[in-house]
Amino acid sequence: MIAPSAFARILNVEDARHAARRRLPRGLFEYIDRGCEDEVSILANRRRLDAIALSPAVLVDVARVSTEAELLGKPQPLPLVIAPTAVAGLVWHDGEIALARAAARAGIPFCVSTQSITSIERIAAESGAELWFQLYIWKDRQRMLNLLDRAWAAGAETLVLTADTAVGPNREYNLRNGFGIPLKASWRAALDVARHPRWAVAVMLRALATSGVPTYAHYPAEFRTRLGREALSDEVSLAKDVTWEDVRLLRQRWRGKLVVKGVLRVEDALTARSHGVDAIVVSNHGARNLDCAPGPTEVLPQIAEAVGGRMEVFADSGVRRGADIARFLALGARGVMIGRATLYGVAMGGTGGAGRVLDVLSAELRTTMGMLGAQKLADIRRVEPSHLHG
Repeated sequence: MIAPSAFARILNVEDARHAARRRLPRGLFEYIDRGCEDEVSILANRRRLDAIALSPAVLVDVARVSTEAELLGKPQPLPLVIAPTAVAGLVWHDGEIALARAAARAGIPFCVSTQSITSIERIAAESGAELWFQLYIWKDRQRMLNLLDRAWAAGAETLVLTADTAVGPNREYNLRNGFGIPLKASWRAALDVARHPRWAVAVMLRALATSGVPTYAHYPAEFRTRLGREALSDEVSLAKDVTWEDVRLLRQRWRGKLVVKGVLRVEDALTARSHGVDAIVVSNHGARNLDCAPGPTEVLPQIAEAVGGRMEVFADSGVRRGADIARFLALGARGVMIGRATLYGVAMGGTGGAGRVLDVLSAELRTTMGMLGAQKLADIRRVEPSHLHG
């Protein structure tokens, strides 16, 4: 366990990013840090967020600023959810458990990935966190439904369907770095690991000594393979024929809250509502999938207005400051998912590192609200675009 004082130098998410970059092999760091193709969209996400101006009210008593939120019927101290990420268990030993513990300490949910290296059963038993479960639909729908039953039995009451990954994205830097999932041995990757001995010993060698080569823990036992091998069966490959009929099937089978992640069109948001979906996440997958996709800030206001109070709206992609959280809320989001930011934190120091990032974002959000004269989250207002040039 790393003492919290060890992270005193981490003053913002970018500091955590630099710490993660020093610790992780280049191939692994770029896998979590970068976008796709020419990475136009990842830069645009940042520019679009920066362009959102918030409207401060003066002479407001902000002695008691509240960041409390209610997400899917549950009150929590921050309007945040830790987003699902597939390789947390590679950036830190038992990284998913470390992230879940940080979430539990912050009082926010942690969303477990279908492609998690640690099983939801272990995460639940060892973290004490409120768990959501993220789903990629497999070709074999029955095996997918069996996975849903497993997630429910482990205590997850919210299901998040990732809907924006119909095909594998084009990430050329992975090929150049010799890194990808499944892991493949190469001289370039071996040299990369050799240059990062702390990670090699603390993560990879420790995993080999305790549980062997990492696997996707939620795949059926007979098809579970090491990350260095292709899957043994096409049955657990990601389906390319996912439609709204699958959402209908999930709504019939899943007893808890149902969320669809990756919505960027008003009509898709309305269709989700008509299928009984409880919430959507307006997201371009952190600019990791489609380089010509719009940023969530471009479509969030229209989507939030269209669904009104009939369905909760979350947003993600590109959060680096507490002000970014405030921006998404001002555009109509009820809550915000964060992915890379807490991955940087867990990479630099496990639960303590992820907790430090959450503390920093929380403090920044409170400072932003104080400067805005916002006593509560609902008081955050944007400057309307027409006013910027008036």
